[in-house]
Amino acid sequence: MEALLTDRVVLVVGGTAGLGAGIARAALREGASVVVTGRHAHRAEALVEQLSGLGPVSFVVADQADVAQAQDAVAQTVARHGRVDCLVNAAGLTTRGTLLDTTPELFDDHVAVNLRGPFFTMQAAVADMVGRGAPGSVVNIITMSSHGGQPHLAAYSATKAGLAGLTKNVAHAHRFDRVRVNGLNIGWTETEGEDAIQRRFHGAGDDWVERAAASSPMGRLGQVDEIADAVVFLLSDRSGVVTGSVIDWDQTVLGAHD
Repeated sequence: MEALLTDRVVLVVGGTAGLGAGIARAALREGASVVVTGRHAHRAEALVEQLSGLGPVSFVVADQADVAQAQDAVAQTVARHGRVDCLVNAAGLTTRGTLLDTTPELFDDHVAVNLRGPFFTMQAAVADMVGRGAPGSVVNIITMSSHGGQPHLAAYSATKAGLAGLTKNVAHAHRFDRVRVNGLNIGWTETEGEDAIQRRFHGAGDDWVERAAASSPMGRLGQVDEIADAVVFLLSDRSGVVTGSVIDWDQTVLGAHD
């Protein structure tokens, strides 16, 4: 059976660690040429070295909060590969803040990374697809918190809710261009970044994963490789005509009560 992303060029924004790195790995295994972006060159170089045996992979140092850098990542991908077929917006900022203690600066930081950056990265990538008259696919990594979220994630929840709405807007606008745009509302996932957040903001100890898993319906947190497989499926033709879907990828069933 042919790999899901054979001969596709995939740009993974925020792809140098955690879920983004997992998506890059999965895309390479499915036959893609992959470009990852991130703010730290040393982290990107280490990932590229690690993944190079799986297929063509390179990086662009870019800060998603900077519109010029975000769009330049698309331009560099096109310059290297002639096009961008698939885009994954996996960067995200989750700095804690409630309605009462979030500063304008913190709010603006969340808007820049979680909403403005994806908007203008999609603008550049979709422009390439439409300009070539070619089909394309976008997957935005959103969050279950976009449905409302926790009190300490006020800015995060607001900006990710905006990204969910933007996903549907762009999907509708470009459906006749055969550009499919979908999103995943991911739940609590075990990543290096989540480990740092739990320790920094919640005083978590070395056993926090085990404790969180024990309280979860499935007895574990979400795993990077599982989510990455779902992203690759949505990027690929195997997901058919699906567009404008924001899928809850979690073990919480919204609207259901005991």
